[in-house]
Amino acid sequence: MHVALGARMVEFAGWSMPVMFTSIADEHVHTRTACSVFDVSHMGRLTLTGRDGEALLNRICTRNLLRAEVGRSYYSHICREDGGILDDVIVSRFEDRWGVVCNGSNRAKIVAWIQKHALGTDVALEDQTVATTMLAIQGPRTLELAEDLSGLDFSSLKRYRFREHDYLGSRLIVYRSGYTGEDGLEIVFPAESTEVLLPMLLGTERKPHPVIKPAGLGARDTLRIEAAMPLYGHELSEEFDSLTAGQAWCVDLNKDFIGAASMRELQRAGLRRRLVGLAVEGRRIARQNQCVSAKGRPVGKITSGTLSPTLGKSIAMGFVEFGLGEPGATLEVAVGNKPVNTTVVPLPFYKRPAGP
Repeated sequence: MHVALGARMVEFAGWSMPVMFTSIADEHVHTRTACSVFDVSHMGRLTLTGRDGEALLNRICTRNLLRAEVGRSYYSHICREDGGILDDVIVSRFEDRWGVVCNGSNRAKIVAWIQKHALGTDVALEDQTVATTMLAIQGPRTLELAEDLSGLDFSSLKRYRFREHDYLGSRLIVYRSGYTGEDGLEIVFPAESTEVLLPMLLGTERKPHPVIKPAGLGARDTLRIEAAMPLYGHELSEEFDSLTAGQAWCVDLNKDFIGAASMRELQRAGLRRRLVGLAVEGRRIARQNQCVSAKGRPVGKITSGTLSPTLGKSIAMGFVEFGLGEPGATLEVAVGNKPVNTTVVPLPFYKRPAGP
């Protein structure tokens, strides 16, 4: 179906995924101004049942999930004992179960980690990734267009909340969330319903929807960089802990979880590095792992960079020595073999305009 719509496909985490349909810049701008559909079916979708599900997830997740609210989703990290990040996940509390969405490249690792810590407990894990489809509908016109197409009311659904709907014979889980910096919905439904539901959103090759357009992984990356949303393998990895990665807001050090002791010690001793935003001089793109320097001395490295379609300038994120990460600090980044001036700026680079 993607190929029929003009997609250029690439291998990603063992999946064949659309990297773009027209161009990354066009799809990026369309998402910021209208509405785009991203296939994110490569993301892992796990279900946990059993009376010990809450206790298990609270033990392996940095976020406090005790007495979590039914119908709500929680962003969290899953870490090693030393604080290294195994993955960032979205944990959702259903009436009768828990849902965990993890990164596609980490699915086997997270399944094994949950199974290891579930030994001897009343927890059953089901991997529903291949049996389901997951679409992200993103952009300022998303709710309006989704309501027009479905007849369902999404306006009362708050951010990081979800609902289940029976629609055209399919069970839909609709989350108000996303990874673009825009408002939007993420929808999970049985894989066999894709041939019916995807054309309802996008139309067909002969008769495409006049507003809703498909978008690929390329635009998803440039959008999330503008919004300073971390990506596993870039801003997040087993090399870094949650505090250093600038994600202390999703860590509750008042509870015991795997990695808590290491992070408490790090907090006591003080962070040595921090994640910063960088405005790069000129229009050349700073790439992952390129060196960041201060007066010729290496002080960090780039994690992500792009030429921002929204801002029209080169932006990047990276880790630098803690004392050099204040906004306004001037550093250099080795773009190619040439040092280019860069300035530390607050994150995110882009915030969507406030709604009515």
